[in-house]
Formats: sequence, structure tokens, C-alpha cells
Amino acid sequence: MNITALRGINEKRAKEFAKLNIGDTRALVQYFPRTYLDMTNRASIFDVCHNETALLACRLVSVEPVRRYDKRRTIRAWLEQDGVTFPAVWFHMPYLAQRLRPGDYLFYGRVQNRYGQASLVNPSFEPIEKNNYLKGLVPVYPLRGGLTQRVVRDAVRAALAEETFVSVIPAELQKKYALFPLRQAYYGVHMPKSQEELRESSERIALEEYFTLLAAFRLIKGDRQEARIRRYRVSERDVAAFERRFPFTFTPGQQAAVRAIYDNLTGPVRMNRLLQGDVGSGKTAVALTGIYMALKSGFQAAYLSPTEVLAAQNFALLQKIFPEYRIGYLAGGSSSGEKRAVKEALAAGEIDVLCGTHAVLQGDVRFCDLAFCVCDEQHRFGVAQRNILSEKGDAPDILVMSATPIPRTLSLVFYGDLDVTTIPDKPLDRQPVSTSVIPERRYDDMLAYVREQVRGGRQAYFVCAKIEDDEGDTTSVTELFEELRGRLPEVRFALLHGKMKEREKGAVMEAFKRGEYDCLVSTTVIEVGVDVPNATIMIIYNAERFGLSQLHQLRGRVGRGSEKSYCFLLIGSDSEGARERLAAFKGTTDGFVLAQRDLELRGGGDFLGTRQSGKFLNDIKNLRYSTDSIFTAKRLVDEAFERRLEFERIQKVAMGKYESLRDVVLN
Repeated sequence: MNITALRGINEKRAKEFAKLNIGDTRALVQYFPRTYLDMTNRASIFDVCHNETALLACRLVSVEPVRRYDKRRTIRAWLEQDGVTFPAVWFHMPYLAQRLRPGDYLFYGRVQNRYGQASLVNPSFEPIEKNNYLKGLVPVYPLRGGLTQRVVRDAVRAALAEETFVSVIPAELQKKYALFPLRQAYYGVHMPKSQEELRESSERIALEEYFTLLAAFRLIKGDRQEARIRRYRVSERDVAAFERRFPFTFTPGQQAAVRAIYDNLTGPVRMNRLLQGDVGSGKTAVALTGIYMALKSGFQAAYLSPTEVLAAQNFALLQKIFPEYRIGYLAGGSSSGEKRAVKEALAAGEIDVLCGTHAVLQGDVRFCDLAFCVCDEQHRFGVAQRNILSEKGDAPDILVMSATPIPRTLSLVFYGDLDVTTIPDKPLDRQPVSTSVIPERRYDDMLAYVREQVRGGRQAYFVCAKIEDDEGDTTSVTELFEELRGRLPEVRFALLHGKMKEREKGAVMEAFKRGEYDCLVSTTVIEVGVDVPNATIMIIYNAERFGLSQLHQLRGRVGRGSEKSYCFLLIGSDSEGARERLAAFKGTTDGFVLAQRDLELRGGGDFLGTRQSGKFLNDIKNLRYSTDSIFTAKRLVDEAFERRLEFERIQKVAMGKYESLRDVVLN
């Protein structure tokens, strides 16, 4: 049902909803709140610490006009609470000036408290009216354009009344496991009467989505094992000789992984293997050894990387390790002439290893005799993309790698079609990185330390989660970049984020690696694959907003050289949960321990949710749920398939929704 059929939504307002990719009632009821306001927990401006988010009831006194030459289009309003006047500021949102009128409001946002002056940065707001409906737990939705919280809430309520909710889980299993109706769950998420109802409703909706997803996985994967087509002609002595090309001795974990690959390649069944290991465990060296087994046997190989920065880095490494073989490079940023020449040489068998990005998956890329494929950073590639690569040869062997440790229980759920090999140890020469939580009072001292290290020739990363300052509850990378350039004018800063073109990102990273910049201000695009040995400092803003596994990946960007390295965590919300997680992070450098701890502390909603895992679970974005939902879903799928319960309907729904699986990412 189109949302224009709902009361209060005309064509103009529908266009505003379209900016949120909402065009019908189904999309509207699946647009879940990003947080909830507890109306009983209003704060005083006197009690809020710097960078904490808070709910404040204030009187809006006045609004200053946007200054003509202000590039950030800053709106400044003056608020009053308990006799204290302080400003609220919004950046790049001049349209808000039309909605701000003197009166009583609820403001929710990040508080800055510097130099004795408190201020609110980009807060969401809504008027406090007589007989206000804002009571109990009130949903807060992500907004864009001219939409307000009240407009979205009213639209969601109307959509809930109109929408139908049909579970894909067979009725017999719903009854057996006492699952309450989906309609009740959706009402419980959008209009919860208690935290308990919110939790149970989120779990029920997550269970439904994971059942659909895992059913699609099972339908696509099947239970087949493919027989080996080609015979590898490589000996154990050849492999041992190749390992001596590296300037280090393989760890026991690497040796065991190489043995598993060798046994697979010389056995009767085609290889389909996941190689996972912690940061610095030496997965790349193992993958190159597998490529060597194919090249020594006279076959071609492919090495797929998720970004051009990482692909170029791997291309240089392949050229160094395989001087006697022909290495090709193919990426979106390659010129038309370069692409044409590489494709022709590849098809003619004149290239032994093709290194590249998603460009390798294009239909006109043809191999002469592809036998071995490596997918670096598996979490960036989908199941269907892996299948496309497989189809470019006659049942080639596949090795996918993940630097994000995944607890074994979850890897069995999501990687059921793969043999999982884990490298548990690290190279002995890797120095541990010292990790500290930096309180606000030490922020200036930390910047002074960075200045001192830069003068000594070292480099640093400054990382935050957001690109632009739109919702106000985390520091944005553009805001941080400007602030740091003002505070450390003698330091050369570069800016990097995901909205930049691949060529731009590559140019910035290469300049940083060459030492043309001292510090890189970035979003999490640098969490994977970036190798700058001279960078010794990692500073992470709003660290409590990241999962432990993601923090671990970011920390792994430093400590890659001979100098002692440091990771500084800045927190915006000093909650008990944040302190517990960050204490766990400081206490170990073992990625597998952190992954399991992350799972226990945050549950599946964050560990495998949309924020970290792309679009394949978009229908449960923002929900919080435990990993029990995932395992229960798997148990229900197994039972439904074994007993063939409503199988045709499950097949139709699951494949209708997840047939391509092109956006599946695990992170």
C-alpha cells in the first residue's frame, strides 16, 4: 500500500519519505527507531559531561540568522534551563530555522562543555505541548529533510493499522515454540510499553528475518560436494622451498593452514575454504602459498580485493613474491586501454595471476585456465559474487579470507558451505599496542603528544564514525578535520572517507604512506588492509559506538613497524556498558577473545547487524536482539527443511527476498 493512502501524507510529504527509501506501508513499519527516549530520565545541563548525549527540557529563547559567509550554514539558537542560558548549534541544516520558534522543547543530542560553556550540537528536538503525548518510552527515528519525529511516528502508527503481517515460519513450528504474532511484535517495537516488551518484540522480528535469510542460504548452498576436476602437480618439497621466499618463518598456525590447503588441493574434492585469523596472523602468506601451488601446476590464479587501495598493495606484493610469473592488475580505476590489454592477455593465458577489485567479476573477464581463487577480506564480498568468480573457471578451488575473527558458533551458521581454517597465533616480531581510554581533561595532553610524535617523524590516525554532522550524537569526520587543522596548524592533515571516489582514496592513502601527510583523519574505511609501518598512533573518537571486533581492526592498523605504538580511545558516553566493553578491549589483544566477548555483551543485533553488515539484514536495522535469535532461527530452519514443512512457501518467500545475496557481508 502506497504511503500516500495514509492520512496526512500528501505528495510533497511522500517525497520527503522517499529520501528515506520509504514508499509503502511495508517499508514504513520496517523503519525501526534508532533509539528511545525515556521520558522519566530528563537531564539537567549542570549534570551532563562533555560529549555525552542527553535529553533536556528547555525553553528556546531566540534564534540567530545564518551568517551570509558561513560555509557550514550554522544555525545558533539560545536555550534556557533553570536560569542558565546556553547555545544549540546545527551545521548544514539551514531549513531548521523555519521550524524553530520561541517556546518549550525537548532537545536530544550531544553536549559539548568546553572553556566553561555548555552547548548542544545538532540535537533533535520537538515542542512540548499541553497534554503532551510524549510519555514512557518514545521512539526516535533517523530523519532527513523536512520530516519531524511526530510526522514519522503518526505515519508509522497509521501504517501498522493497515499492514498485514504473515510469518514465513511454518504454523506448526510457531505453535510448537510459542512464537507470538508478528503484528504484536511490530507494535511492541514502535510503541513499547516497557523495556521487556521492546526486547521480546525485537527478538521476534529478528527471528523472522534470520529464518528467511538462513533458509535462502540453505537453498542456495545445498549439501553437495563437488569432485575435483584438475590434478595439482606440486610436491611438499616445492611448497617448503616456496615458504623460504618470505623473510620470516611460518608460525605453527600458518604451517597447519598450508597443510590443510595442500591436502585439499591434492585430494578428491574441490576446495571451498574460509581462512580466518587475527590481525597480523599471516593469512596473506598462506594465501600466496596456495597460489603458488596452482602456478607450479601450470594453472592460473585470481586474487580479489575489496578496494583499489588494497588491490594495489596486493599487486605490488604479488610482483615481489612471484618475479618469475606474469601478474596482471584490473580495477575500476584502470584506463580503458589498460583494461582491454589485461583482458586480452588473460584470455590468451599470458597472465598467470590476475589481481584486482570487483572489476574482475565483470562478464567480459575470461581466464584461460583458472584453478585457484583468493577473496581477500571475505566480509566485503557476497555469496553470489563468490559464485561469479567460481564460474570463470571449471570448478576452481576457492580460498576466502577474513581478518575479522568470528566466533565458531556463528561461523558454522553463516559459513556452513565452507571448511573453516583458523590461524590462532601471530608472528613473534609483532609488538603489542598499548591501549588507553583518554578522559576529556587529558584531551589537550593527547594532542600535544601527537604533535611531539609528528615532530619526531611518526604518523597518526584520527578515526570517527560519521562523514557529516547530521544527527549530532557522534563526532563527524569533516567536523573533526576542520577542528584539528585549527588546533594543530603545524601538522599536515589529510581527510579520507567512504564517499570519496576510489581514485581519490587511493591517492590520499599513497600520499600518507609516502609521508606527505602527518595525520590521517578518516572514517572506518581504513580498518582493513591499510599498511603504513610508520603510523604509531591510533585515536578513535566515540569509541563506545564501535564493536570490539571493529575496534580491534582499527587498532591493528598501528604496531606494524619497529616503533612502539599506541591506541587512544575517546568516549562520548561514559555508561556502565561502555566502560565494561572498553575494559575488555584494553585487557586483551586476542581478536577471537574480543569477538566472543563482543557477542556476549552486545548480542547479534550489533555484531551482525546492518551497521556492520551491509544491506542483507536491512529489515532489522536498529533492532537490538541476542544471538539466541540466530541460533533459534537455524534450529527452526533445520527442522522445517528436514520435515518439509510448508517447503514451497518457504522457498518462494526466502528466494524472492534473498535470491542474489549480492550484498551479504559479515563484519
